[in-house]
Amino acid sequence: MEFLFASIGLVILLLAGDLLVRGAVNSALRLGIPALIVSLTIVAFGTSAPELLISIKAIKDNAPGLALGNVVGSNTANILLVLGVPALMAGLATSKCDSRKSYVTMLGVTVVFIVGAFLGPITWVHGAVFLGILAVILGDQAREALAHRREVRALEASERVEIQEEELEGVDPEMRWWKISLFLVLGLIGLPLGADILVDSSLVIAKRYGVSDAVIGLTLVAVGTSLPELATTVMAALRKQADVALGNVIGSNMFNLLAIIGIASLFGTIPVERGFLVFDLWVMLGAAVILAPFVFSKTLNMTRFWGFVLTALYIGYVYWLVVSGG
Repeated sequence: MEFLFASIGLVILLLAGDLLVRGAVNSALRLGIPALIVSLTIVAFGTSAPELLISIKAIKDNAPGLALGNVVGSNTANILLVLGVPALMAGLATSKCDSRKSYVTMLGVTVVFIVGAFLGPITWVHGAVFLGILAVILGDQAREALAHRREVRALEASERVEIQEEELEGVDPEMRWWKISLFLVLGLIGLPLGADILVDSSLVIAKRYGVSDAVIGLTLVAVGTSLPELATTVMAALRKQADVALGNVIGSNMFNLLAIIGIASLFGTIPVERGFLVFDLWVMLGAAVILAPFVFSKTLNMTRFWGFVLTALYIGYVYWLVVSGG
């Protein structure tokens, strides 16, 4: 029954998160906020709302290992599983992607986070530093996006060509305010409800099977909250959009470490268990380093073979966690 309740909580979380993003995006655009700003802020925060609510709930329930495990486990799953499965299905032409800058930034963020964990426990001071770094990254992304938009406008003016505006998923220019309001209300109600159910049932599972809340966070909760990224990446792989798949994972990993832990630490101190320091954080870093050849090489693609390797590595990691109890 606990697994059933955990599944129900996860479904509620994912549906509520999707409704909240749709409502927020459409309301912002109806109010005249540019799509660029919406994509850098509302969409980014909204899609991470499930992880954020779970982390805050876990800290309040005196299960901080679940909060930290959710983020660390999600980052590991994002690379080994969320990229591995789509590559196994259709392959990813990563050699054609230009994601070096964002990848190096993600790698730097991962190292900073690990250093912060070794200087733990993670307090509001760490959180303030993480959120400050996030603000700098978002500011730099906004600057580059605005510069690119100005170049596009100049090209349109000089060559009289029309370049299509970036489209945001879930946008309906004709959506009525009552429907937008309904999406927002259902999202705001569903997120804490789903988080409560998932966290409570996860803690029962951990107690019943004699594993720590950190292991549950690293496995069950981490995989569950990575499902939206997996769905997005699978569709990107099938559409031969390797840049979307890679960008989705890199952006999600940075946001998880900086925003989720940064905000969650404002609600309570997050102790870092020894298991994280000697194993899980290094697995997360190792998974990030594995991406380097695919990011920097102009000839190496993430073929089905490499998809199999990444997926197998993740299955082996989860098996070791479950068997060893973390």
